[in-house]
Amino acid sequence: MNFKLNTAKTIGKMKPMHGVGQGPFSGVDFHLFKHLKDAGIPFSRLHDVGGAYGVNRYVDIPNIFRDFDKDATDPANYDFVFTDLLIAALVENGVEPFFRLGVTIENYAKIKAYNIYPPADNHKWAVICEHIIRHYTEGWANGFHYNIRYWEIWNEPDNYEDMYENQMWRGTKEQYYELYNVASKHLKKCFPHLMIGGYGSCGFYAIADSFMSSAKSSPRMEYFIEFLDGFFDYIKKNNCPLDFFSWHSYDGIKNNQQYAAYARRRLDEAGYTETQTFCDEWNTEVKIGRTPHHAALCAGMLAALQNMPLDGAMFYDARLHITTYAGLFEPFKGDPTHAYHAFKEYNELYRLGTQCEIIYDEDPVYAVAATNENRAAMLIANTSKEAVPVSFDIPGTVTKCLITSEDGIEKEVSLPEFLPMSSFLFVEIAL
Repeated sequence: MNFKLNTAKTIGKMKPMHGVGQGPFSGVDFHLFKHLKDAGIPFSRLHDVGGAYGVNRYVDIPNIFRDFDKDATDPANYDFVFTDLLIAALVENGVEPFFRLGVTIENYAKIKAYNIYPPADNHKWAVICEHIIRHYTEGWANGFHYNIRYWEIWNEPDNYEDMYENQMWRGTKEQYYELYNVASKHLKKCFPHLMIGGYGSCGFYAIADSFMSSAKSSPRMEYFIEFLDGFFDYIKKNNCPLDFFSWHSYDGIKNNQQYAAYARRRLDEAGYTETQTFCDEWNTEVKIGRTPHHAALCAGMLAALQNMPLDGAMFYDARLHITTYAGLFEPFKGDPTHAYHAFKEYNELYRLGTQCEIIYDEDPVYAVAATNENRAAMLIANTSKEAVPVSFDIPGTVTKCLITSEDGIEKEVSLPEFLPMSSFLFVEIAL
């Protein structure tokens, strides 16, 4: 397979596809956030950092405003202490919080649900959100003036049609539409310069040509689409603001290309042509997380995401917990995994700023390239379990060539004749 790099043909800006969910911390120890800084992580989406994940102290509306019956305009009724520490640590390390206004998933809601019910008063809930935003962006209640642009209303309210099975929303879809209507209008009126959106859709698996678990025929997956149809109909009819639309996927590259195109098309058809779209939870083949093959899949996904009709993406996630979803750090030592280095190397392209053409035969290899006036770089991932013969047609002089595979992380090599199985290659060029 030949890779021909054409720095003279530019495509557009490199996009922030290397965001993450949460961050690697335990308790109030944020020292591992230095790795987020080193990788230039642009966003940390603040979801699932409350509840069991944060001992009921972080981010979630019920953690910050603990008694819904109290006065929402009184600073004394807000508990910002732990969330302040988290956000300060992110900002200090150059990571912008992507703030989810809502609650953490309740995995055992079938036994008992706590905070996933619709608010008793939608307007009051919106006023609480308003004051949280004012605390972090306007200094309210001894607060801050952080540049936090994105504020997401809830997460996965479409998790299940049967509210008693739903781990995120114990209400009807109509109740969520009403909450979004009230909250989005109130927050946009208060903060016309900020990005107000939602809703963290569970995804669009039902429209895929294939899906790894044959979920296309699942009534639950079909409900995700039904919920989406109703949401777009409702917000269009009620003229709701939607600065960004967020959705999730735990599928592979090919299907994600379909999902991204589908989300963009549905937004455009609804008249929301200027609305940004984020895949703000993605992962793939989570059962093999923290392995070299998973890392190669992540590198391939980053390369592919740049070429999808998306404005940004966030990997789920960067926690330290013992779960296959937490794929960027080892849960006990906190050491970065193979996959972490895919994000770090993608950031080198992101820093260059401008995507340029790289010609090759896609699948099972994925590549992306970027340039500025003096330098260019390529990220190339072999997502197969076989070595692939490669050749290169590139301008300039190679100044760095690093390969990550089962044999090691970022090993310095000459331009190789083969890409090993489950590997990714980073090449830097002086022009």
